[in-house]
Amino acid sequence: MKGVILAGGLGTRLQPLTKITNKHLLPVYSAPMIYYPIRALVEAGIEDIMIVCGGNHAGEFLRLLGNGAEFGLKHLNYTYQQNEGGIAEALGLCEHFVDQDKVVVFLGDNIIESSIAEAVKEFEQQASGARILLKEVADPRDYGVVRFGNSGEIIEIIEKPEAPPSNYAVVGIYMYDNTVFDIIDTLVPSGRGELEITDVNNAYLKRGDLRYTVLNGWWADAGGSIDAYYETIVRVAERERGGNPA
Repeated sequence: MKGVILAGGLGTRLQPLTKITNKHLLPVYSAPMIYYPIRALVEAGIEDIMIVCGGNHAGEFLRLLGNGAEFGLKHLNYTYQQNEGGIAEALGLCEHFVDQDKVVVFLGDNIIESSIAEAVKEFEQQASGARILLKEVADPRDYGVVRFGNSGEIIEIIEKPEAPPSNYAVVGIYMYDNTVFDIIDTLVPSGRGELEITDVNNAYLKRGDLRYTVLNGWWADAGGSIDAYYETIVRVAERERGGNPA
């Protein structure tokens, strides 16, 4: 099983903080943001990891992380996303790295409270296809949102709907077999000029090969806005202090 952490982009929603560094290198309480997805993958047993960098500060990832010794890793892989072409485009850069394996894709600004080890184990047991993580949120309109059928199955994923069909958002953690790259090759840019990961997930759904797990604990999209960033810091601080706010 391979792991890919997507840490490109210009971080415009966190300006002016990101005028001088990549958003994934910003501090979240006691560690840089990028540490949290690396720790989550390693804790789930994934140690062959590639980081997709981008923007004007990509070299800082290498200076900070090196070969990942701080996380018990022997090696870290890096690649560079030249344009802001979306999550699916960034994943497409990792085809040679993933090769014939399965892959867990983790957005570098997503931070979670609980482990994904059980979901990874469930995905390992799948013969093929994809698995996504869902989380019930108060306002899902900024995310991919699932529509459920009568038996609890996903029948559609809608990107940033004005009228969400449910409160279950797709978390920025995706698990795919290696046919994901065949799907990416068929995508066309959306109206915002990006290759959308929701289109990838819907392609698996259309062929009946998409499963899901509901994430336990809280989930934070730390790069979503300045408010989300600081709310994430508070959550992480409370967790690391044993649930006791300052």
